[in-house]
Amino acid sequence: MATVLWYISGHGFGHASREVEVINALAAVRPDVRIIIRSAVNQALLDRTVRGPYELRPGRCDSGIVQSTSVAHDDAATIREAIAFYSGFEDRIEAEVAAVATDDVRLIVGDIPPIAFEVAAQLGVPSIAIANFTWDWIYETHPGFSDTAPWIVPRIREAYRKATHALALPFAGGLEVFPSVRPVPLVARQPTRSRAATRAHFGVSPDRPAVLLSFGGYGMPSLNVAQVDCPDWTLVTTDRIVSLTTDTAPKNVVHLAEQQFLGGDFRYEDLVAAVDVVVTKPGYGILSEAIASDTAILYTSRGEFREYPILVRDMPRYLRCRFIAQDDLFAGRWRAALEALVAQPSPPETMATNGAEVAAVVIRDALREK
Repeated sequence: MATVLWYISGHGFGHASREVEVINALAAVRPDVRIIIRSAVNQALLDRTVRGPYELRPGRCDSGIVQSTSVAHDDAATIREAIAFYSGFEDRIEAEVAAVATDDVRLIVGDIPPIAFEVAAQLGVPSIAIANFTWDWIYETHPGFSDTAPWIVPRIREAYRKATHALALPFAGGLEVFPSVRPVPLVARQPTRSRAATRAHFGVSPDRPAVLLSFGGYGMPSLNVAQVDCPDWTLVTTDRIVSLTTDTAPKNVVHLAEQQFLGGDFRYEDLVAAVDVVVTKPGYGILSEAIASDTAILYTSRGEFREYPILVRDMPRYLRCRFIAQDDLFAGRWRAALEALVAQPSPPETMATNGAEVAAVVIRDALREK
């Protein structure tokens, strides 16, 4: 059976969540294709979102950025991890090629580990990058890289130049390294349940404004939701973000266990669409879901990350958004920002959100050409 090998960065949830949408769209147009996913992403995320059969071969395929908290990076650890990973890059490539030698791989997709395109080149198969940024572009200006490990960025670029094509998502930076680039619409997880049904399912009052805390896998342990100055708002959070019990949760907080999203009919993107505001740090995944759902974003800074200013520059065109300083965020001074945000007019532009289907057709056609 023809196989597509999918390399997905384990940095955050955004890479995996958008590639799942593309994988699902590909299954609709080529159900005969076998999917192998190579990633360090948590299998539970894949199990609850990939709709067809797939095989996960777990393991790191890039080094990404090391986060110390949900809103801060550990720059020294990021450099150490990158040096450790790319110092053995040639051996890693050789091991990857050997591991898939008998899998009839016809095409490799990468979002956006450089090793994906080295493996494709050695196997003699086409490769497609899907991304809104590249790791060489991120590392080029990231603190400490140019002094400590100046050889990493050129090595990553050498790998990227071996890609056959790149599909450039909105909010893109750094994709000029690829020999062939085609823009595609936003790849976004789409809600499938109504606002009313989702609120009823999760116990969120239909009569009060609601705000969802969304900060990825690192949580916000220093945030005391009892101090948030919005008693007339419902605060929705998960045990991934803050730790609460029935006894400690304020009356206006709906605290959801991660298990409530496992194998159920309601998904996280349904919750994003059911609230009035998401409080978050800017990242492709949550912004794409907010745009698809027309949900406002109250965002805070996320440390020095080259993607951040591009997102902050462009997102007011497509969704209602407003900045909140971390001092105000952690002190619970949210009311003024939330009230100003919900009073904002609709964004001036709309954005197509069918990028998964467009990307799937490109992949299907590349398989036909092969």
